Amino acid sequence: MAAIRFDGVTKIYGDGTLAVDALDLAIEEGEFMVFVGPSGCGKTTALRMVAGLEQITGGTILIGERPVNHVSPKDRDIAMVFQNYALYPHMTVAQNLAFGLKLKKISKAEIARRVRDAAAVLDLEQHLQRKPKALSGGQRQRVALGRAIVREPAAFLMDEPLSNLDAALRVQTRGEILKLQKRLGTTTIYVTHDQVEAMTMGDRIAVMCEGRLLQLGTPEQLYTRPANTFVATFIGSPAMNVIPAPVLKLGSDASLVGFRPEHIRVGSAQNGSVGFEAGVEVVEYLGDEKLAHLRLGELSLVAKLPVAERVEPGTAAAFAVSREALLFFAADTGFLADPPA
Repeated sequence: MAAIRFDGVTKIYGDGTLAVDALDLAIEEGEFMVFVGPSGCGKTTALRMVAGLEQITGGTILIGERPVNHVSPKDRDIAMVFQNYALYPHMTVAQNLAFGLKLKKISKAEIARRVRDAAAVLDLEQHLQRKPKALSGGQRQRVALGRAIVREPAAFLMDEPLSNLDAALRVQTRGEILKLQKRLGTTTIYVTHDQVEAMTMGDRIAVMCEGRLLQLGTPEQLYTRPANTFVATFIGSPAMNVIPAPVLKLGSDASLVGFRPEHIRVGSAQNGSVGFEAGVEVVEYLGDEKLAHLRLGELSLVAKLPVAERVEPGTAAAFAVSREALLFFAADTGFLADPPA
């Protein structure tokens, strides 16, 4: 395994599009790093530059201590897993797993060992003689992972590998990927637009938007102390409520106040909390909790409430939020700010 570092890495396409803007980021050996952000934010471009599939316009990428800007993809000691599996349909699972190793002129005995070990890790032993068309989507994804594992690379690069799976299988497979990565200890960069995947999988998360790195931190750091309103509303499901501070009689017109849906409680404000009255528009039952969609003047809010709380659509109710749960953001820049005096 190896550390990976971006030093001022920039990518500008021929039409002038700035895809990645002076990215500085150090990924530690054995770390599971997630790049997350909306479509077009630069996360996949950054990954492809590590792989050597995109040329770097400026800056340096290092794998270990070696700059790789001008190193061919095959010589970078990385393995990539794509969202479309990229399996050879005419080959069996065993042949797909072995193909890259044969190109490297690795001995037959060593290839057999690696294929056998990867199949055991991924529960593919009974499928080795099948072709991809005879496998489920989850099994095909495990073969794609296996093809990366057998190479025993310094790093795994994963580009939205679960996007073609249904919801239940995504949950199962992301757990399998996590267990596999922890077992192997291989440095991993994982790209996704799904913030739930990012929060549940990453040791650290790099949140990107418009080619820039907006915040880097653990899932807990991003959730509890988002650096700006973009991160605050992108990370977390449902998103953080962000409203003008004067609506809650807090701060000045130059402030925004944010609070998570789970911090809203039904009832009047007590000491240490702020209150508001809002109309209840829709209530979504989720089993062990429910989401109440609220209307506060022209503003929409979401409250995550215990199932036992009685709130009915078409009615108004009093709600409160603990002052300790409030975060303040500058209205002009959107960056996290100190609470008003």
